[in-house]
Amino acid sequence: MIIFGVDPGFGILGYGVLKVEGNIVEHVAHGVIETEKDLQMSLRLKILYENLVKLFEKYKPKELAVEKLFFFRNVTTAISVGEARGVVLLLAAQKNIEVFEYTPHEVKKAITGSGKATKKDVQRMVKMFLNLKEIPKPDDAADALAIAWCHALARNIRRLGV
Repeated sequence: MIIFGVDPGFGILGYGVLKVEGNIVEHVAHGVIETEKDLQMSLRLKILYENLVKLFEKYKPKELAVEKLFFFRNVTTAISVGEARGVVLLLAAQKNIEVFEYTPHEVKKAITGSGKATKKDVQRMVKMFLNLKEIPKPDDAADALAIAWCHALARNIRRLGV
């Protein structure tokens, strides 16, 4: 079963793809979709959508794990990230992919055991858990893998009835 993790953004959207069979979680892919700053927002969202369509067709995820908007100091940024997140959620609905949402705190706690972990702590644990040679780059891709890993853990806990 394929889990597709997303760290939403309109300038850089991170994604991570994991394969889960029972308790075994394997890294499949990770990366980012980038849009140019000088483009209109509608075109940036279109680019995100078109690239996500291709990724969903390639990996055929059954479940989508996405970061829940939690807190932003800049309201304008929050709205734009929310719009990018809306594109992701719309596509998941169109493809009948079940969506699961996690706050940054929940992801950090699942990965490191502490909701106050640093970004570097999370990245090191993702590298270790997925047996990667190096920390995934850029940060947005590493965050997406962490979100997918968090969901894989939550999924197995639910499956085991713990």
